[in-house]
Amino acid sequence: MVIKNVALETVCGITSKLPENEHPEVAFAGKSNVGKSSLINALMNRKSLARTSAQPGKTQTINYYNVNDALYFVDLPGYGYAKVSQEIKAKWGKMIENYLKRSKQLKLVFLLVDIRHDPSENDRLMYDWVREMGFLPVIIATKLDKIGRSQIAKQVKLIKEGLKASKDTVVIPFSAQTKQGRDEIYALLDELLGEEALEAPGEDA
Repeated sequence: MVIKNVALETVCGITSKLPENEHPEVAFAGKSNVGKSSLINALMNRKSLARTSAQPGKTQTINYYNVNDALYFVDLPGYGYAKVSQEIKAKWGKMIENYLKRSKQLKLVFLLVDIRHDPSENDRLMYDWVREMGFLPVIIATKLDKIGRSQIAKQVKLIKEGLKASKDTVVIPFSAQTKQGRDEIYALLDELLGEEALEAPGEDA
């Protein structure tokens, strides 16, 4: 996968109408502090296009990043942050549900979980929710650099067991610091969308 150009194209709030994009969409879901923005920036080869925040729970929009004029990375609101009200949590849930149900171009959902910990109840609910919407999420186990190499297989097994994931669920350990796991994610995108589409002509940023 060769990144030629990327841009934040559309930002949707709670009352916004979802865009009718022509290109395929890949969605990113996960807890507020799981490293979602860091993953998206790493995939786009940008340091800070996807907004990271020192305060989890700040992202209250669905952000569409145009990649190579051929694909959209869709950053969904983080869930499970304890310090926001139940009302806001419910609104975020509605936003995510609306997107998963209504997007005509959604092809793949990445669900991010922290490789250091067992999946939370919110992670399990999101996994089941995505399955109910007809998608088999790919699990990205973030913060890989925080554990030893000998722990990886054990933690991946615990994640699968904690999510009660199907046998064909793919788990990719990933580190935003070392970029380990990025090539595996690129390979999935290439396989899903075709290498030609992901190498669309454009100017190097």
